[in-house]
Amino acid sequence: MAIPEVKAAPAAPVKTQKPERKPDPCIVVIFGASGDLTKRKLLPALYHLEQAGLLPKEISVVGVARRPLEATFAPDMKEGIIAGGGVDEKEAALAPFIEHVQYHAMNFDDDAGYAGLNELLSSIDKKNGTKGNRLFYLATAPEYFADIINALGKHEMNKPAKDKPGSWVRTIVEKPFGHDLESARKLNDDVNKVFDEDQVFRIDHYLGKETVQNILVFRFANGIFENVWNRNYIDHVEITAAESIGIEGRGPFYETAGALRDVVQNHVMELLSFVAMEPPVSFEASAVRAEKVKVWKSIQPIHPADTVRGQYGPSTVDGKQVVGYRQEDRVHPRSQTETYAALRLEIENWRWAGVPFYIRAGKRMAKRVTEITITFKQPPLSIFKDAEGKGAEGIRSNVVSMRIQPDEGITLRFGAKLPGPNMSISPVNMNFSYAESFGASSANGYERLLLDAMLGDATLFAHRDGVEATWALITPILEDWAKNPIKDLPNYPAGTWGPPASDAMLKADGRKWRKL
Repeated sequence: MAIPEVKAAPAAPVKTQKPERKPDPCIVVIFGASGDLTKRKLLPALYHLEQAGLLPKEISVVGVARRPLEATFAPDMKEGIIAGGGVDEKEAALAPFIEHVQYHAMNFDDDAGYAGLNELLSSIDKKNGTKGNRLFYLATAPEYFADIINALGKHEMNKPAKDKPGSWVRTIVEKPFGHDLESARKLNDDVNKVFDEDQVFRIDHYLGKETVQNILVFRFANGIFENVWNRNYIDHVEITAAESIGIEGRGPFYETAGALRDVVQNHVMELLSFVAMEPPVSFEASAVRAEKVKVWKSIQPIHPADTVRGQYGPSTVDGKQVVGYRQEDRVHPRSQTETYAALRLEIENWRWAGVPFYIRAGKRMAKRVTEITITFKQPPLSIFKDAEGKGAEGIRSNVVSMRIQPDEGITLRFGAKLPGPNMSISPVNMNFSYAESFGASSANGYERLLLDAMLGDATLFAHRDGVEATWALITPILEDWAKNPIKDLPNYPAGTWGPPASDAMLKADGRKWRKL
């Protein structure tokens, strides 16, 4: 029987909240600008900030990559803003914005190229009044991170200019930040030899999503929830990050990554920290980061028996035949790379002791959805029955479900009396929808993060301590999986919810995954 729904009433129109201050004039330098990320996400995000009046008028963008794209880069970025950003091509502010977009072709190991880039940035300072402020964005493949960072240091582009008091230099580094604990530590050391930690912004685009930031508001701004947000009332927590698509032609990348590295170590662990952290003393970056690291360091070592890995096989999805992972382009025919990962873990502190956290992430699953589910304990004594006359075993637990994507919102499930002469209970859902309450948004999550980096606010960015703490949890699992290959891959058909072992892991605890 479908659960009845009660929708939260739409709120009155809400104006976009202005930050306390605009960023300083600056140049955003994007390394790897010929890649898809710049056109689909970064330039549309910057223009959305321009539309909202959140950027200084003295803003410039310089794309850096190896290909000679000087004549086509700016028009191509304009096309990306229109197509990916939901922007009218006739919008008055678009042409002036594109006039401040330039391109510099160079190899990332070319000394002369960095010297030329430095000259270009100095000339933009003089022409556009950007005052020596630099935001370097590393949107390249991970193997270039260290080379670019070292070259910026060698050419003294890592420090503010001495003749420009008050100027700043910052760098944003895209994930993946290392591929295990050792490589992450080395990369952190390489970066910190050139940039101070307060200049480094390790980006995870999930943290730019309004629904992720709203986890903290939901918990700490609403007294009715935080009081029961602990082991006394919560039975277990589920976090699902599912994709319905496959690897989309990224065979070489995915063969070196897999679901555990690509999604769990960063996105899912960030979501977990927001759910489990203690209230910070303030919303300052250092206070929030400290509480997140405490959560990760409180997680007990994850036993191999509490892990499940899977790989999708060929199947029919929506009437179309899709190939299995091993048949994807540039994937080894006997690949052991996991496209699905599930873990059971526990956080050993006073708030969460004894509460299991179940997390799963995968490709080619039944639907695209990222959701956090908080399942509460049943009352100690049930005096009611469900519609079928069953007692406690038939009455569903209270659930708070936070949908990160798509259809962003929050659902509260509780019991209500069925109409009629009997005292029978039926579950109902109370739903809050972001789109219905606040209107649809074309933002892609990078807007907030780019703005914060320009403002120097690192609250929603990863610190090296956090990166290493999560890798310390994940690396032993990767090592165990490498030593113990699975013989029955693929072990779940495309278009399903993963391998049977994932369901068995929860069944052993007397639980099952929430139906999404």
